Amino acid sequence: MRDTLYVINPNSSQAVTAGIDTAMAPLRRAGGPRIECVTLADGPPGVQTQQDVDRAALSVLRFAQAHQDRAAGFVTACFSDPGLHMLRELPGVLSLGISECGALTAMTLGQRFGVIAILQGSIARHWRNWGAMGISQRVAGEVAIGRGVTELADHQATLSAMVAAGKRLRDEQGANVLLMGCAGMAAFRAPLEDATGLPVVEPTQAAVSMALGRIQLNW
Repeated sequence: MRDTLYVINPNSSQAVTAGIDTAMAPLRRAGGPRIECVTLADGPPGVQTQQDVDRAALSVLRFAQAHQDRAAGFVTACFSDPGLHMLRELPGVLSLGISECGALTAMTLGQRFGVIAILQGSIARHWRNWGAMGISQRVAGEVAIGRGVTELADHQATLSAMVAAGKRLRDEQGANVLLMGCAGMAAFRAPLEDATGLPVVEPTQAAVSMALGRIQLNW
C-alpha cells in the first residue's frame, strides 16, 4: 500500500532531519498520507560540494528503490535536489525536490526572490539550476552566510547571519521574497520573516505542500 510520503534528508545529520520533521507539523492531517522524514546514514555530514551532491544522489536512489512499494511519493530534502531526475525515472512514483519547488513557490509570492545560501561555493551550483529552469531573471541574487550544514546548529549565530543576508538581498538587490537555501534552515522561517518583513519560503514545506496536492488530485 502506497501510503507514505518520504521526505529524504540525504545527509547524515539527525539534527537536520529533526528540524525538517518539526517543519512538517502544519502539513500533517488525519486521512492524509503519512509524512516520514528519514536520514540517510551513509550520506555526507552535509551536502556542500558537487562531489557531495553526486554521492548523495546514489544514496537517495537506493533508498527510493528499496521503499518504492510503500511510497506515495518522495521529496528530496536538499537544496541541490540530489538524485531528483533519477527518481523521476522510476515508473509511477511522484518525486519532487526542494530547490525546484521552493523557487516555484517563491515566484508566486513576489516578482524577484533572493536566496540565502549556506556557503559561497553553493551559489554557482544554484545558478546552474536556475538557468536550467529558465528562471534566472526572477532571481534577485544570492548571499551566503558562510556556515556549513553542521554549523547551523548554533541557532543564534545562524539566525544573525541569515537576517543580515536577508536584509542585504532586500535592500541592495531588490528581493521581495526570500528563499532559504538549505533544508537545515527550517527552524528559522518565522524569525527571519519578522526581522526582514518579507515572506520567507522554507523549501521543504513548499515541496511537501506540492506533493500533498499532487497526491490528493492523483496527478
